[in-house]
Amino acid sequence: MTTTATARPGLTDLGPIAQFRAGRLARRLPQLYVGLVLYGVSLGLMIRGDLGLAPWDVLHSGLTHHLPITIGQAVVLMSFVVLIGWIPLREMPGIGTISNALVVGFAADATLALLDRPDLLVLRIALMLGGVALCALATALYIGAQFGRGPRDGLMTGLARRTGLSLRLVRTGLEVSVVLIGLLLGGTLGIGTVLFALAIGPLTQLWLPFWTIDATVQG
Repeated sequence: MTTTATARPGLTDLGPIAQFRAGRLARRLPQLYVGLVLYGVSLGLMIRGDLGLAPWDVLHSGLTHHLPITIGQAVVLMSFVVLIGWIPLREMPGIGTISNALVVGFAADATLALLDRPDLLVLRIALMLGGVALCALATALYIGAQFGRGPRDGLMTGLARRTGLSLRLVRTGLEVSVVLIGLLLGGTLGIGTVLFALAIGPLTQLWLPFWTIDATVQG
């Protein structure tokens, strides 16, 4: 008896119109928004764990010390600031890009409204670990839906393309920069920040093949 391996679909770089012309919208759109909501929930979990935030969220938390906004609103604000940086890089936003800029912040604030910081350290560790794991799953979901990169990912890929530097180097440079700025603004840094930096890439890579949907453009 012989078996035939089925190749998993790969990621494509589609423009906004092609994203809608691609097939399987009935699955891709719900997956996009579930992923973005879960991404916001993961941010809320890490905040309530109070053991350190993801690099960009160190910056977002720092902004809340100086502006009369919630951390979710800071996520939205910075998303659109980053999108302005797309203009000279000639990056093209898609529905996933704009949705990312809005949904993640609102979902984070909703999670924070429903969840309090626990007193027990073991529960805070569980929230931190759950937040990192959930963020990786959420990232795989929204990227796998193939509706375009989020604002921060697009900034990274655009800078890499324009400068000729590797994605790893550009990402490291961006994340170190936002952490330093966030710390200067009073943002939260801790073991969760280190764990996130080390684990998010491998975990997302683990999940992504299972959630990447074929986005063949229909003729």
